[in-house]
Amino acid sequence: MYSVRIIIPTRNAEKFLPVSLPILTTVVSPSDILLIDSNSGDRTVEIAQGFGVHLHSIDQATFNHGDTRNLGRYWGNTEVDILVYLTQDAIPVEDNFLAELLLPFQDETIGIVYGRQLPVPGAPPMEVFPRLFNYPAASLVKSQSDIPTMGIKTFFCSDSFCAYRRNAWDEVGGFPKQVIIGEDQHIAARMIKSNYRIAYAANAQVYHSHSYTLMQEFQRYFDTGAFYSHQRWILDLAGQAEGEGMRFLQAQTSYLWKIGKLHLIPYSLVLTLIKYLGYRIGLLESYLPLNLKIFCSQQKYFWQQK
Repeated sequence: MYSVRIIIPTRNAEKFLPVSLPILTTVVSPSDILLIDSNSGDRTVEIAQGFGVHLHSIDQATFNHGDTRNLGRYWGNTEVDILVYLTQDAIPVEDNFLAELLLPFQDETIGIVYGRQLPVPGAPPMEVFPRLFNYPAASLVKSQSDIPTMGIKTFFCSDSFCAYRRNAWDEVGGFPKQVIIGEDQHIAARMIKSNYRIAYAANAQVYHSHSYTLMQEFQRYFDTGAFYSHQRWILDLAGQAEGEGMRFLQAQTSYLWKIGKLHLIPYSLVLTLIKYLGYRIGLLESYLPLNLKIFCSQQKYFWQQK
């Protein structure tokens, strides 16, 4: 058996914790769960205390997707074998989610395992499809040898539901300290460079999906472009990301046709254009004034911290 720490960054999570913590505390001891809370103004702290899990509070102004998650690695005095990260709104589907997530670590070359994210029950088609596309029913393992065929997708994983072998995590230096988004892709690329492999465990499942407005999608993809602007070495290693976007559009169009939602196809084309514009402008963020970066970004705090 592996020793495990489950780490969940939280902010105003009272809607989700009463659903997730009863499941999490049946598979690990409450003492193995750490919430890193950013000044929640609701009942998050009270709920966490009620379940007996650990809670570490930080000032919201100091939050960063990378370094805040690093706190989970260095918290406490006990070393663990596996670091499991969840977002506050990722809800396990069944109580075998952790066992299935840990199973690939029997192979010592596996540094990261990420699980399957299913759409929230009742989600609309445009929210459902990204989960079907990015999290298929079949498990797989990715390595450096897959870069020529998979490109940027080689490094895809999501710490909304992801586990890291702690000694491999240490070897590559953990999450980047200051990053707008993409901390999970950043560490995945470094793992691959260090000859570790990444496993996708399709039988480890959580519900986790979102619906975004066109503006929110623009902002998300602006942030993606800004991430690659700051981390050009990832594109140098894997190639440009636009090809994956075209493959997504083709698959989404086929999906909408198949389920009889033809009226959504024009919207999906507009959405793809919005995403592409956001991404391309994000790549050029170094030429933009600060106020425009803040306007274009979903992660506004990042620019205000710089």
